[in-house]
Amino acid sequence: MVMKGIAVCLALAALAMVDQCNAQWDGSKPAYNPPPRFQKPGPPPKVQAAKGPQEPVVQTKEPERPIVWTYPVDPVDPPKPEAPFVPRPPVVTNQVAINCRESDIQVRVKTAFFGGGELKSPNELTLGSCQAVGFDESMQTLIFESDLQACGSNLRTYDDYLIYSFMLSYNPQATGTTVVVRAITISMLLECHYPRRHNVSSLALDPIFTPFSAIKVSEELLHFSFVLKTEDWLYERPSYQYFLADMIYLEATVKQFMHTPLRVFVDHCVASASPGSSPEYVFIENYGCFVDAQITGSPSTFLPRENDVTLRFQMEAFRMQGSAEGLVYLTCHLKATSAAVPIGEQNRACSWMGRGWSEASGVNEACGSCGQGGGSGGSAGGSDLSYPSRKGRSLPAAHREVVEWETTITLDPIRVFERTV
Repeated sequence: MVMKGIAVCLALAALAMVDQCNAQWDGSKPAYNPPPRFQKPGPPPKVQAAKGPQEPVVQTKEPERPIVWTYPVDPVDPPKPEAPFVPRPPVVTNQVAINCRESDIQVRVKTAFFGGGELKSPNELTLGSCQAVGFDESMQTLIFESDLQACGSNLRTYDDYLIYSFMLSYNPQATGTTVVVRAITISMLLECHYPRRHNVSSLALDPIFTPFSAIKVSEELLHFSFVLKTEDWLYERPSYQYFLADMIYLEATVKQFMHTPLRVFVDHCVASASPGSSPEYVFIENYGCFVDAQITGSPSTFLPRENDVTLRFQMEAFRMQGSAEGLVYLTCHLKATSAAVPIGEQNRACSWMGRGWSEASGVNEACGSCGQGGGSGGSAGGSDLSYPSRKGRSLPAAHREVVEWETTITLDPIRVFERTV
């Protein structure tokens, strides 16, 4: 037993020394591992067959995509909205006036010649070879005067008349020291026509003649209108319905003709339940006397005139006795005369003001015969609209050949309702 124990101790000591040597061995050489003492033999190692030459491995690359590049596109502005622009042509104005006198002429020219701006210098404007002889400061007008045979005039002779012609030239100069010109060169031909045939009798000439305006008035018709108006007189009233005590606003007008000033009058007006029927109520009579206020005490009156071609009056609404429907037809006789004819007993618009008469134009003495009856002041026919007729009458010599136009107009029926209490 003692010998077995010693043998075991020696074996353990030998193993301890081997472990210590392995711990101190150089790491570059593999450590020695003794085989186990009682190891069971394993299977024989397999011998791998020798391989032939290996084929090289080929790696394929995907084709590279081509680089696509273009020049950058210019920025595009968004569409602009269309502006509400309407070109306005230059306004043609009267800038040149010529006065052909017996032996010379006078020409007046605005400094804003043809609307092309102000003249920089009076020398820019010439009449032939002549400069302006004066300047009207208030009218901003250059004045030229010349004999008929001066300033480069040209004479043309015909069988019945002579023509003297002049050339008005506008030559604008550059502005200051610049080369800017804000107008164009213009030449205007001016002519004066003179008759060659005259009355050489030793007798004095009679200057009495019929004016051209009177001839034109006698050749053409005038246009009258007679309408209902709103309370502010701005619009034609669309409704013909009223109530008792309402005010009816009426307006008579005549269209201005040519260069002849006119004045309109309402000579006579009647109201009836149907056109031309009886009984009828006359509320304007005797050449423009508004008698409704005098008869009934109503506030009916002519309004003061604002112009000669318009006459306005107002009347309190009423119903015809015995008319169940309340229909009222108004028929008025209108007249137009020359504004040169003075206001008088046959040309007036008079209203009763409680203590006396007042004329719409302020000529109150023309109302002296109102309220005394007399002529009706014109026919009160029942037609809706008769064509104007021309009437002549005897006048003083100062107003000879005065022409009057007149017409009769019936309004559409007015319906007047009773007020409910």
